[in-house]
Amino acid sequence: MDLRRSSFYSTLDLVPQLENYASTLPHQKSRSRPSLEALRKAFDVRFSTSGNHISQQLVNIIGHEESQGPQEKAPVRFGWVTGVMMRCMLNIWGVILFLRLTWIISQAGILLTCLIILMSVTVTSVTALSISAIATNGRVISGGAYFMISRSLGPEIGGPIGMVFSFANALACALNTVGFAEVVRDLMEEFGVVMVDSVNDLRIVGVITVTVLLFISLAGMEWESKAQILFFTVLMVSFSNYFVGTFIPASLEKQAQGIFGYHSEIFMSNLKPDWRGPENNFFQMFAIFFPSAIGILSGANISGDLKDPATAIPKGTLMAIFWTTISYIAISVTAGSCVIRDASGNISDILSGNITDGCVGQGCKLGWNFTECIESNSCIYGLVLGQVSGLSHLITAGVFAASLSSALGFLVSAPKVFQCLCRDNIYPYIGFFAKGYGKNDEPLRAYILCYIIAVAFILIGELNIIASLISNFFLCSYCLINFSCFHASITNSPGWRPSFHYYSKWTALFGAVISVVLMFLLTWWAALITFSIIFFLFGYVNYNKPKVNWGSSVQAGTYNMALSYSVSLSGVEDHVKNFRPQCLVLTGPPNQRPALVDFVGSFTKHISLMICGDIITEQERQTRPPDATEWLVKWMNKRKVRSFYTPFSAHSLRGGARHLLQASGLGKLKPNTLVLGFKTNWRDSSSESIEDYINTIYDTFDSNYCLCILRMMDGLDIFDHLLCVISCNMTCLCNLKKKKKTNKTRVSVDDISDKCDSDQIKTVFQNDQGKKTIDVYWIADDGGLTLLVPYLLTRRKHWRSSKVRVFIVGDEQNMEEGRNEMVALLKRFRLDFNDVIVMTDSEKRPHAKNLSRFVDSVAPFRLHDEQQDGISVEDLRQSAPWKISDKEFEAFKLKSERKVRLNEIIRRNSQHAALVLVSLPVPQSDCPRALYMAWLDTLTCGLHCPAVLIRGNQQNVLTFYCQ
Repeated sequence: MDLRRSSFYSTLDLVPQLENYASTLPHQKSRSRPSLEALRKAFDVRFSTSGNHISQQLVNIIGHEESQGPQEKAPVRFGWVTGVMMRCMLNIWGVILFLRLTWIISQAGILLTCLIILMSVTVTSVTALSISAIATNGRVISGGAYFMISRSLGPEIGGPIGMVFSFANALACALNTVGFAEVVRDLMEEFGVVMVDSVNDLRIVGVITVTVLLFISLAGMEWESKAQILFFTVLMVSFSNYFVGTFIPASLEKQAQGIFGYHSEIFMSNLKPDWRGPENNFFQMFAIFFPSAIGILSGANISGDLKDPATAIPKGTLMAIFWTTISYIAISVTAGSCVIRDASGNISDILSGNITDGCVGQGCKLGWNFTECIESNSCIYGLVLGQVSGLSHLITAGVFAASLSSALGFLVSAPKVFQCLCRDNIYPYIGFFAKGYGKNDEPLRAYILCYIIAVAFILIGELNIIASLISNFFLCSYCLINFSCFHASITNSPGWRPSFHYYSKWTALFGAVISVVLMFLLTWWAALITFSIIFFLFGYVNYNKPKVNWGSSVQAGTYNMALSYSVSLSGVEDHVKNFRPQCLVLTGPPNQRPALVDFVGSFTKHISLMICGDIITEQERQTRPPDATEWLVKWMNKRKVRSFYTPFSAHSLRGGARHLLQASGLGKLKPNTLVLGFKTNWRDSSSESIEDYINTIYDTFDSNYCLCILRMMDGLDIFDHLLCVISCNMTCLCNLKKKKKTNKTRVSVDDISDKCDSDQIKTVFQNDQGKKTIDVYWIADDGGLTLLVPYLLTRRKHWRSSKVRVFIVGDEQNMEEGRNEMVALLKRFRLDFNDVIVMTDSEKRPHAKNLSRFVDSVAPFRLHDEQQDGISVEDLRQSAPWKISDKEFEAFKLKSERKVRLNEIIRRNSQHAALVLVSLPVPQSDCPRALYMAWLDTLTCGLHCPAVLIRGNQQNVLTFYCQ
């Protein structure tokens, strides 16, 4: 209670506390602040007389604290020196330094070697700045580079790069192990020890080595860290030994091996390149050297084992890059100043006197003739690092330390990254490797997998081939890390607040671009394979849509683009060619009227705006679940409906609809069409309900909106069916709560929806309509919306084979002329509706039976005022203002008969249609509401397919002009 200090506003209103903001971290005991509802009800606490009672209410409202379990030994955590800088330096000082650097100098010369080093450092430095920015933008847990990329760019990009990056680290482990095995094999051959042959000896030593490293890793991070400190100490001694050796005067034996100490002639001759072989060139040397720089992520990859990742990663990584760059350049310059390119190692090659006739090579000016081995390409000495040192055995120890430390570092990094990827459940069948063991949550299963991959590539045994593969994988990772930083910066998200300020979005973009360029310049076929793998994994994740929300910069970028385009669109004047039916659909809860949702989605998906409006009355609001909105949005997403969901509290349907008509949308993304379901039970409804429904239609026309009313044969509402679904949901909820009780985690709507998915009811609009027809009864010219909607429907897969028939009113004498005029108009509209039918019998009187049925249907809604003597119409109106007087019934008798007759024609022609669209009559101001409702009922009754009453707002939505 002392830690939960109250502010001076209220007893419940707490002061800011760190614990309230740490609830999103895994394995973090979260505390919750009181809700707004709790603060508004704080008078209960204020008027409490007992301090104990106040404390009890605090516990009830804020939540019980989790009981403290037995104190376990804290996991091992590292600082920036041992955890990041030393680890990065050891991985950068890898096998390439001792086994390939002097060979690269002999090929590329000192200048180009330094350029290769600086190019590599440029890429890694820019990437390190991006890593530092991302790592300091919030808490970084385990997962390293994968965690940073995935939380910045989302699972679609993070998932593929996590898979590739884990694999690249496993390859890097194999690379350094093969380097170590090469040295051991050469030493064995010097002493005449051969197990099988040169290649298989390399494989045997490599497998044994990586097995030993695996056991060190399985022992835990504490032992692995002690081993790294030992390797670092050996490397420091080895470097000191090398630099001391450059100042020791060379003996004859060393001179025969090409080592002469510092000479300006040697330095000048080694400045320029001397390519040996057709395959050796600048980019090939870069491809071979670049893997030595990939160790910059070694510290970030164990971010979960660092005391303070936000401080350790930037400081340790940048310091490691600085010191290793100095050391690489220093070794390149000193080795190039002391050792010639070619030497035989034979003391007899010394020149006697000053005779240099026929002598070839750098040794001629230094008193040695290595012409024979140069011309025969048999020189086995020259630029070799080990012989320059004071004690060559210390250089050998340095090779062992560098290669083993790098291999051990990558063997630890790959499983850590892969474990984080597995825990995110982005890809199937890899969750087995997510399990951690011990206080440090060690990924033992992932260690075994990484070991198997490393062994497989060790069996290849070719250092250069592995190096080329690794270069592409790591460059791809660097590209996405830099792009993550750039994208997060360019989106201007308020959540992008890195405490590391020494970065630039443009340098990050440069790093991303140069990484891609280098990928193709180094090994173009490997780059294509890498991108193919990335795109395949990206496509899989994008298709499956993992249920994660990490607040990525892609979301921020999408918001920025949507906002920018919406604002820019507001300044564009509307044009008829760009008209789209943007629909406000009064669905109520969308899962209760799936047919209405599917119908509108059929012609708006990927085309125009759709908003599902749910008008919630006061009674419904009290019984509405708190997560209903989240659950209904999830329902629409699972149904693949591209729509917004807008709940709105109102006293009545009309009140809510009026507000939605005025306030829905944003700028030009504003509805222009109201869609609602037909009130099938209108005869049994209260007068207020009917008036509410009809007034909503009136308000739609008064707001200059288009209107669509959908009528289904069995009605739209499936609430009765959903009762059993709700029962299923409650059962699942109880089961989930019991299951998760031990974990004390909140049961989310995702859990419920995943377990109980039976409310995804299939409707007729989701079926393939085949060769059925869409019948359009274009009775009144409304601007063309009656034709546009069926055209948009035929663009969908389920309706593509359907044939549209257009019915128009005409007389028998001019039937052909009227048909030709309509066909010509449809062709000008570029609508492929060639089947036009002229209704020549629409003026006939309806059958007496049907007319009698209509009269009987409206009888309960008539006043029958002429049959009641002594009572005025006004008095009857006061008691039933919505009913039809005899005078009104007679005045609209002809219109009523036409509606009945039109229904007869529709039933005769469209019994087997897939969909019927009929022009909606616009209600006149003096038309009784009950009579208008009867007209709508009459027009669409007796059909065995969905019927749509549709009306535009009398403005053109179709044109045959180009401007």
